[in-house]
Amino acid sequence: MPLKELAERRNILHRKSDAQTVLRHALTDVQIGQVALVSSFGAESVVLLHMIAQIDKATPIIFLDTEMLFPETLAYQRDVATKLGLTDVRVVTPDRNDLLVEDVDGLLHQADTDACCDLRKTRPLENALKEFDGWITGRKQFQGGKRAALPLFEKEGRKIKINPLAKWSVDDLKGYMEEHDLPRHPLVAKGYPSIGCMPCTTRVGDHEDQRAGRWRGHEKTECGIHFDVKEHAHKGQAA
Repeated sequence: MPLKELAERRNILHRKSDAQTVLRHALTDVQIGQVALVSSFGAESVVLLHMIAQIDKATPIIFLDTEMLFPETLAYQRDVATKLGLTDVRVVTPDRNDLLVEDVDGLLHQADTDACCDLRKTRPLENALKEFDGWITGRKQFQGGKRAALPLFEKEGRKIKINPLAKWSVDDLKGYMEEHDLPRHPLVAKGYPSIGCMPCTTRVGDHEDQRAGRWRGHEKTECGIHFDVKEHAHKGQAA
């Protein structure tokens, strides 16, 4: 079955399903195949990680360590994985040779944020996902931008992406964390509701969008993992 048709059928099948049902079926769907969860271990990541732990603690979890993350994120990743008993967390880092050639001084983000994200996130993730047929994300529609019309299942390239929390609200996330007494990322209380790399993430004001602190001062809103930012920029220039 073509992947686009498969995604459309799953969206119809799960149009009234809760997130746990979507997640459980995605992990056991023979037509989708082998699936991994890609987690940033960021502000809201613990919700999906906890759901995964309730289903199968051996589910592959891919964590992208760009080597520019906050120390708090690295500590949180270790703490959450241990607390939830996750047994297959794969820490993925940028290719050493690529770093030496393209960003030996670690300042590429100052000159070209898209190139930095490609080097430190997009390419490492592509390599990590080669053995999988699909992957699970924690994106939500309320995050706005291109995410506003996010479906539960979508085709991307030769893989299926699953977004179990697509329709969740901020209150849904907060309620789940409180109900299950889940640990919060320490930076959330310090004004970081969306957490990326340290050089490109700032605090967010009370009346700002949750992702306003990501790449502040730039039109950039995505790292390129979920949307091709270079292609988007090129289209924008041509328009």
